[in-house]
Amino acid sequence: MTMTRVVSGEGRYYIRVFPHKSVTAIPAETRMGKGKGEPEFWAAVVKPGTILFEIGGIPEAAAKECMARVAYKMPFKCRFINRRPNV
Repeated sequence: MTMTRVVSGEGRYYIRVFPHKSVTAIPAETRMGKGKGEPEFWAAVVKPGTILFEIGGIPEAAAKECMARVAYKMPFKCRFINRRPNV
């Protein structure tokens, strides 16, 4: 949602991770056994160094501001990487 507001039709953004892993849970106060349980939610396993988002079509300053807002909401440290650094 944060990226959608900042980009707002000027550029495009891509989410590079997808939740492939289902996390199951058995209801509280259930006896042992009776199977694995129903899927509770879906999760994505993110290893260090994985690129999570890509932004294109907007100025670099706007992209950095957008990523700073997104990184604030993440539960881990993130950093901005420029594909084509200035030489």
